[in-house]
This record gives sequence, C-alpha cells and structure tokens, in this order.
Amino acid sequence: MTEKHQEHLLEVRGLQKYFPVTKGAFKRVVGQVHAVDDVSFYVDSGETLGIVGESGCGKTSLGKCIVRLYAPTAGQMLLRDAGGNQQDLMQLGRRESFATRRRIQMVFQDPYASLNPMKSIWTAFDEPLRIHGFGNREKRLEIASRMMEAVNLRPEYLFRYPHEFSGGQRQRICIAKALALNPEIIVCDEPVSALDVSIQAQIMNLMRQLQKEFGLTYLFIAHDLSVVEYMSNRIAVMYLGKIVETAPAKNFSTKCVHPYAKALMSAVPIPKLDVKKGEEIVLSGDVPSPIHPPAGCRFHPRCQYCTERCKQEAPELRPLDGNPDHMVACHLVK
Repeated sequence: MTEKHQEHLLEVRGLQKYFPVTKGAFKRVVGQVHAVDDVSFYVDSGETLGIVGESGCGKTSLGKCIVRLYAPTAGQMLLRDAGGNQQDLMQLGRRESFATRRRIQMVFQDPYASLNPMKSIWTAFDEPLRIHGFGNREKRLEIASRMMEAVNLRPEYLFRYPHEFSGGQRQRICIAKALALNPEIIVCDEPVSALDVSIQAQIMNLMRQLQKEFGLTYLFIAHDLSVVEYMSNRIAVMYLGKIVETAPAKNFSTKCVHPYAKALMSAVPIPKLDVKKGEEIVLSGDVPSPIHPPAGCRFHPRCQYCTERCKQEAPELRPLDGNPDHMVACHLVK
C-alpha cells in the first residue's frame, strides 16, 4: 500500500451495491438494480467531498453503504485508524464493526422523518450514547446538552417532542445527535434540500463552523451544484451509479470537462447582474434504467458528442492531463 493511500481517512475502492428485482409469488430474481457500480474515491481528514448528481444516480445508496445501513455487494471501504492502519469495514467481525460504527455518522435528508414523534429529543440522544457506553445518565445528559448548545439550541429543549420544532430546528437537532458520538466522518444526505432557502444558508454555515470546531470530515451529498460548491473542497459527479468526474470545488464551474458535469453546471443560476450566464445545455431523453444500464459509457444515449467507441467501451476514471486531483471518465477528453 502506498504512502499516499495511508494519508486518506476513508478510501473506497470498486464499491458496488445491487438490489435484486423479484417477480412472482416465489420472488424469483429476474434482474439487478445497479444502484452503485464500481465507485472509487477517497476522503482526507478534515475535508468535505461533495457528491452531486440528479435523482436516481445512486448518491443516497452510496451514503448508506458508507454507514453500512446497506450491505455493499462488492468492493472495499478502508478506514484509517489512530495508528495509521487501514481497516476494511466490509471485513470486520461483529465486535470490531460495532467499535468502529460510531466513527461514521449520518444526517438524513428529511428532519421530520429522522426523529420519533412519540419520543422526546432526549431519548434520541440517550439511546445511542447508552449503547456505545458513554457513561451514566448524568454524563450522557451533559454530552447531549453540550451538543444542543453547539447547534445554537437550548439544552432544556431536550425534553420537548419533535412536533414542537420547526424544520430548521429539527435538522439542527439531527446534526447535534450525529455529533454526540464524537464521529470523525459525517455523511450528509441532502441535509438542506427539505428546508427553506433562508434556513439552508444558516444550516450550511453552521455545518462549516462545526467542521472547524470538531475537526470533522464530511461526505456531502446533494443534487444542487451551487450548494455542493459552497460546502466542498472537492466534488465528485455521479451518473447512473458511476462517478464520471472528480475535481477541486474551486473554479469547478469553469474547469469541469465531462459533458454531463457541464450540463449540470449550465443549469446553475448566476446571482450577479454583471455576469452573463452561458447557454444552458439541455440533455435529450431520460436517464436509462439502472436495471438495464446501457453498454459502454452510461451517458452516451444522452450525449451530443457520442461516438461508436462510447457505445461499446466503458471509459475508465483517469487523471486529466496527468493531474491526480482532477479525474474524468470520458473517451473524448484527453
């Protein structure tokens, strides 16, 4: 294993997640949904990797595989421990898996569905803290109170119920709950898409502040490129279960080269009167079925630059101009 790999906090190699498609009374498997198909990337400590793509591209399935809510079909998920060694999360036994589980937490898209309406906010904090052995009740209450203060909510709110809070407050509670176990990585699955625009800005600024305060690493999943650009250090673009381009977030709008990434970028509004927006790229057709993905490049049915090679040969994710920080999967990009 190279020295460079040792520096990554999380490294994913060839990750796959297929869901069986069944038919009939005997649930005969007739196909597979290729939700995540041979995805590889890395995340360094303290950075934010943004994952962007349209609905159905596999972003959420990827996030749930990382936190092991879904069991991946194949691949490796290598997490670096305190000694600098990499552990494959898919190869750990039950005891080892439990010990590392709290190191990666998740904030879900819908704050209304993330909290049990029948139980107080304190119960949502107390159960995971108790399971992972965070002291007695007094100690756990102290941790929960401190996390509530970290997201600018009063500790006494712990004994209220979810229906007593707004959507923005609920998402703050979900962020605080994820922080309570002192994780290193937080997978954020569209954490602001269900909120009003004014509240989105507050939550994103809060998350950036918490990242600095607690030394967090984010895997930030969204379909809004402007949100991802604001939050991320690097951006990975997904299409139909595969990553087609990764690049630094800075100047991504002008540096992206994959036709799909360019189409996404062209749809982002520019909030400046003196800046002229370029022509919007309108993709033809619909996203192909993930049950029967097209041969070759998966984007070729909608790509205006498609060639015969694109229809037959799947492009590999490779460095652009020898730059390992900018990777692209496209036959037409040299």
